[in-house]
Amino acid sequence: MTATMAARAFVLPPERNATRPPEARGLARDEVRLLVAQDGLTHARFQELPRHLRPGDLVVVNNSATMAAAVAGFLGDRPVAVHFSTWLDDGRWIVEVRSPDRVPFPPEELRAGTVVALPDGARARLVEPWLPPARRLWRAEVTVDPHQLMRAHGYPITYSYVPERWSASYYSTAFGRIPGSAEMPSAARPFTDRLVLDLLTSGVGVAPITLHTGVSSPETGEPPSPERFSVPAATARLINDTKAAGGRVIAVGTTVTRALESAADSSGQVRPAAGWTELVLGADHPARVVDGLITGWHAPGASHLDLLVAVAGERVVAEAYAAALDTGYLWHEFGDSALLLR
Repeated sequence: MTATMAARAFVLPPERNATRPPEARGLARDEVRLLVAQDGLTHARFQELPRHLRPGDLVVVNNSATMAAAVAGFLGDRPVAVHFSTWLDDGRWIVEVRSPDRVPFPPEELRAGTVVALPDGARARLVEPWLPPARRLWRAEVTVDPHQLMRAHGYPITYSYVPERWSASYYSTAFGRIPGSAEMPSAARPFTDRLVLDLLTSGVGVAPITLHTGVSSPETGEPPSPERFSVPAATARLINDTKAAGGRVIAVGTTVTRALESAADSSGQVRPAAGWTELVLGADHPARVVDGLITGWHAPGASHLDLLVAVAGERVVAEAYAAALDTGYLWHEFGDSALLLR
């Protein structure tokens, strides 16, 4: 069985879901556990990350900030939540309609022309499924600027494994500067200002990209949705210089990995790029630029697992997930972390 198959097949016990932020469990953000996997496995704390990198390495981070992308509404007389995923070039938005208990609204009850009533008299009209034949995500016309709705009435998107509602500050990262992500680029959550300084003073560089995450899709096993991204010229230059000098490029999260690999040419050189990416990485499409990945722990069946294999290889991913399950690591955005290296 390959690592990808094994990862998709594992059973995640309910007690391994991180149901609260680490701060509510008496930990600082950078005190979550860190599993370092390469030729062997090392258990550490996230604040020890600089010890596991080398001078001359480059850590690439996502500067997209999380929107309060969930807005309460009504479909007829039934309460729903509308999750605003991303905006399209024609002014429409991609949305997901969920029930109050945070599960997808029955797809057979959604069709072109369905109207969801939103606060302040706004309305969202579903136009067509975005990624047919799936009917979870819809193109929608919204009668007001959804950014305005989110600022006034929005709250962070959460799922059933987090029973309480936490304020937007818990869904921020140290690098978030450009609002646009429907869900937190959570691999960066354990970083603190002090840890970034520790990296820089140890000779490890830090550079940004932007990738605005859409809503995740654990229920249906859909492939990754198209997402907006930008790799600036300065970051592309730093990456190419790092590789030429023998350093490693460490991506903070699957979002960074997807952006960098979307901007790489066939030789692995990174060019400045911006637009939409539909890139899907996996064992048959390995990473050409990224040498290591800082990541949280993904649920069984998540498409992100294929991307982990694309970076670190099947053996490393399989061993890391087996060790995390055996030794009590916590899953999801408020959970523990891993550093996976080729």
